Amino acid sequence: MMQPLLSPAHRGLLSQFAFSNVVVAFDYDGTLAPIVKNPSRARMRPTTRALFQQVAERYPCVVISGRSQKEVLKLLGEIPVLAVAGNHGLEPWQGESPYEDVVAGWKPHLTKALAGIAGVKIEDKRFSLAIHYRAARAKQRAVAAIHAAAEALADVRLVGGKQVVNLIPLGAPNKGTALERLRKRLHCDTAIYVGDDVTDEDVFALEGPGLLGVRVGAHRSSQAAYYLRDQRQIDALLRALLEARPSRRAA
Repeated sequence: MMQPLLSPAHRGLLSQFAFSNVVVAFDYDGTLAPIVKNPSRARMRPTTRALFQQVAERYPCVVISGRSQKEVLKLLGEIPVLAVAGNHGLEPWQGESPYEDVVAGWKPHLTKALAGIAGVKIEDKRFSLAIHYRAARAKQRAVAAIHAAAEALADVRLVGGKQVVNLIPLGAPNKGTALERLRKRLHCDTAIYVGDDVTDEDVFALEGPGLLGVRVGAHRSSQAAYYLRDQRQIDALLRALLEARPSRRAA
């Protein structure tokens, strides 16, 4: 059963991780920033941005997002994170992979198959696609149509989300892969990861003594051991991290 991380009973655990050689990793949408109807307008609240700025000055911090790496870097601005992984953990490790060509081949079929479904929008992220149906009035019909269209595609992994279906090349690196690579690159022994969605389960599945997995919103099927009540509690978590490590990290 998931436990509330910010309860007094678990503050000691957070302090233990803060004391260790830890990397602190966050998803963006639904974690650092609230979910909004138009994803292009997703922004951190000013309080969150200010707190995250301070946390990134005291801890090695990374962001692992479903958005493209370029887009996340733009949203973060001057916040001194040490790395950003985009496209659900695929960037920047795509290299000379065929993923871009594979995704480009999916789009014409999906565009045609979903043309008659009002409120469905295909977001092309180069190495993956996100099919949003938040604006669809008939959401069950939209989801059924998306899944039916995807059945005709080869080598695709479908991952649900908050009123979105992500289409990711089968076998591509995921958020769990990304976190492990970044942890090793930064020579960190432990990791704290905070996320809110289905793609974050690839990280939570790694749960072990060296990883503190925190889900935004409790969910009975999640593999995360701990949770925040809702996205607004991210500020409380950032404050707790600052209290647990009062001095800046070495440059």
